[in-house]
Amino acid sequence: MDIRRILAVLILAAALPASLSAQRAKPTSVPAETLEPFVFSPQWTAQAQFAGYYVAKELGFYEEEGLDVEIVHPFASQDAEERFRQGSSLASTLTLTEALEIVDDGIPLVNILQTSMNSAMLIVSRYGNDPMSLKHPKVIMWRGGFGQIARCMASKEHLDYQWIAAASVVNLFVAGAVDATLAMSYNEYYQLLQTGLVTPGNGLYRFSEHGYNIQEDGVYMTARQYRRNKDKADRFARASRRGWEWAAEHPDETLEIVMDYVQEFRIPTNRVLQQLMLEEILRLQLDPDSGEREFRLRPDMVRQASVLMFEQGVLKREITYEELVP
Repeated sequence: MDIRRILAVLILAAALPASLSAQRAKPTSVPAETLEPFVFSPQWTAQAQFAGYYVAKELGFYEEEGLDVEIVHPFASQDAEERFRQGSSLASTLTLTEALEIVDDGIPLVNILQTSMNSAMLIVSRYGNDPMSLKHPKVIMWRGGFGQIARCMASKEHLDYQWIAAASVVNLFVAGAVDATLAMSYNEYYQLLQTGLVTPGNGLYRFSEHGYNIQEDGVYMTARQYRRNKDKADRFARASRRGWEWAAEHPDETLEIVMDYVQEFRIPTNRVLQQLMLEEILRLQLDPDSGEREFRLRPDMVRQASVLMFEQGVLKREITYEELVP
């Protein structure tokens, strides 16, 4: 997205009121006693990154599939991956690289729906300096992970980054404590823009444009749970895909649904950021070759991620596409 477009949205939408409860016509309710429970955990707090699942729940798409879906966001004492590993959640969103690491740890997984078709990862450096030319810079990354590909890229490209893990990458970068930061194009990048930071082109490294375009978010189940709940998994995936397709066709109504979730869970964000996030998430769902929403893992991207992570010592072995797709 052109930076002038981003800044225009930030300025023009700043005066918009907070979200009111959207007026949504919900399909006729299915008798609650006939619905099968399905606990699902997004990997982060409520935001537009997970809009399609909120749509599927609020518009009754899960009910129509006979499911009583409970969306459980991570909280301070237990993150989504921990819930998933322990079996507290039947399914969870994971990035492809997270899924590969879990399989490498000896827990077979099945991908039941893939939403991301492109990498959202960026490196943003100070003062427009080229992130690839910095000398021994301090680069901040998320304490909770999500930076596996960044570490692998830096190692492969022989960059002498000093990685610093923190809960908030934005605050330390804005404060001038580091030379560069990892960011997601749908989240931290917009947060940085909202602080007034405008980064010249040379100061922004997009992984997707430099040979590291690797899919991110998908929905995973353990292979054991998938075997036990294959029919429920297929119905959940079908309704979730329908939710994302509806979101792409009705972005304004979807934003209202997202803001309801944001307000319910008291997430410190704003409407402008969520609008931009939704637009970018939907853009990232378009396959780079076909331009369509395909909702599938790409074998070439699985192999690229697996080989890169194995070569850089993150994985003990290469993990194949066939291991992730039933």
